[in-house]
Order: sequence, then C-alpha cells, then structure tokens
Amino acid sequence: MQLLNVLEWAHAVYRGAYQGAHRGRTGEGAGDLTVVVLPPRDPMTRGQLRRMAELARDEGIAVRWEEARGGAGAPLRTVASLLGPLRRAARVVVGDPFSRYVQLLLSLARTEGSGGGGAAGATGGPAGPGDVVVVDDGTATMEFVAQLARGERLVRWHRRGAGGARAALFAPVSASARRRMTPSADHRVEVFSSMPVEPPEHVAVTRNDFAWTRARFGPPSPTRGTDLVGTSLVETGVVDPERYLEAVASLARAHGATRYFAHRRESAEKLHRVAVEAGLEIVRPDLPLELVARRGPIGRTILSFPSTVVHTLPLALAGTGVTVAVCDVDPAWLTENASPRARGFLSGVTGTARDVRRLPSTP
Repeated sequence: MQLLNVLEWAHAVYRGAYQGAHRGRTGEGAGDLTVVVLPPRDPMTRGQLRRMAELARDEGIAVRWEEARGGAGAPLRTVASLLGPLRRAARVVVGDPFSRYVQLLLSLARTEGSGGGGAAGATGGPAGPGDVVVVDDGTATMEFVAQLARGERLVRWHRRGAGGARAALFAPVSASARRRMTPSADHRVEVFSSMPVEPPEHVAVTRNDFAWTRARFGPPSPTRGTDLVGTSLVETGVVDPERYLEAVASLARAHGATRYFAHRRESAEKLHRVAVEAGLEIVRPDLPLELVARRGPIGRTILSFPSTVVHTLPLALAGTGVTVAVCDVDPAWLTENASPRARGFLSGVTGTARDVRRLPSTP
C-alpha cells in the first residue's frame, strides 16, 4: 500500500510525467526519483511489494530492493548502503513513520542541502533543503498526524504500554526521527494522504485522490454481487476472533456476499474458517485492493469493517457506480488486550469516511 501511495505522490508531483522525459514544477525530472523497498518477512506482503515494484519500474522509477531483515548482518549492510544516498538527498519520502527502520534511516538523512539519490522510502524533486514527505499509510496516517500535533512519542494505535527495554534503547533514534518529521527552519514537512487529517501548524497536507490509479487501470464493470473486505484486526489483537467470524458470517448472509478479499496479514487458519463457516470464496489479492478493484471484476457493493479501504476505495472507484459500505465494530468484540485507544480510533475511522454507506454492527 505504501508503494502505491509513493506512485500516487510521484504522479501528483510530476503531473504524470515519468521516464525523466518531462520536467516537474522546478525543472527536476522523475528520473531523479529512487524508491527503496524494505520488505517484511511475510510472503503475502512481499508478493504485493514485488508486483508494485514492477509497476514502479514500468513508470520509469528506479527501485532498490533491500533485504534489511535478511539476517544478523542485514541491518548494518542496509544502513551502510543507504547512508550515502540519504546524505545526498534533497527530499526524503517515507511510507511508514512508525517503522523503526524508517526512523533510523530518517535520522541519518541530512537536514539541509540538495541533490538526488535513494532514501528510506523515496527521494526526488522538486524539493527544498532537507524536505520530508510522509505518504499515505492508511489509517495509521491519522494517528501519526494526531501524535505529531500533540508532540507525543510515535506509537501505533493498537499497541499497549511503553514498548519495553527495546523501545527505551531506541528512544533517542525515535526522537531524532520525530524532529525530522516536525517542520523547522531547516526543512519543510508535507503529508500526502487520502485520510482526513488535521495537521499541526506549518505541516502541509496534499490530498491523495488516486489519480494515478484511475488513469492507469479500469474502469471496472461492476457485477451484481457483493464482496466483503477482510481486516487484520484479529491479527493485531484488537478484535476477538470468534466475534469477528460471527460478524463476517452475519454480514455475508444479510447482504448476499460471495467473495472475501483477504488482508495480506490474515492467517491461513482464519481464512479457512471464513470459507467454511461463512461460505465465502477467499480471494488473496496480489496487488493493493484499490488496484484490484479498479481492474475488476468487483461487486456492485463492497462491505468492510473500519479500515483504510473505506477511505480509499470511494476515491479509486469514483464514477463507477460501486457502493462502499462500512460496518461498525461493536465494543463487545474488542479483546481485553486491545489498546485503550482502539474503540475511539475505530469509531473515528468510520465516522470520518466520506461517500460510504454506514451499517450497524452485526449481532
């Protein structure tokens, strides 16, 4: 998803002019852009990233695949290989401000100067000295902007506690990265997002309207059916698995859903139960759902629990006649280990979604 949003950002900055053949607002070409991918270990996410990397290369963007989690010496090798490009980069674009890898690399980037090269997420022009851009990371962007505005430590919304000894050791690096993501006389900070965010003073927000996705794919021909989008709320420990499965089965029966688009982090065991107990066909997308839906076929109605897609799919599918409906999460579904912020955060995700149909939580 983050790599898709880097492509959307590049499309907006360079006005769709890739291959370095055209020029951006201040004369810099898209050929100056390099994307660095730091893939996780889970195979579904890696597969999606490889497909997205192919699309980025098709658009004329350089892609570096860095196995930062590939063994004991991998982190040091990754940092060493990116240190030079980071020091030369005029602008650093990051996709996940909560990632410790991204925070480490961002803390190593220069705070002023100009040039091109690689970065923790992507780099390229036009840019001012030491600029930082945080591209859309879905609902996490909402929490990032809120924490930045309050001057708080960056912690994912579903995490509990202070993070233990490792977090304490990493605290100086995290603080340095947070300063880099706070505007100052040395650098500007921009958030590129489709999420409804209220940025702190001097942080610019550019709206991500999925123009590249709509120009590159589709439009789809909607089917008469209904599709249901899965979430990783069980995997992150927020929602009880039994309650989730009951809700999925109830939604499928009530709305005649036939397919279940799995989240890349959902476990095989859970998906097997979804197929058996809810009678749904499991679809494991090889690309972000925004692209899969845009290519089609896709149901005329898409059901989802509170997640990123209730904000992004209405933009990606604008003008296609597809309806996105969101089902609230009943507080009774939350686990005892869920973060105290979980209930309010999920409610905010649903309440701020535009151009969607609201559904009550299922029994």
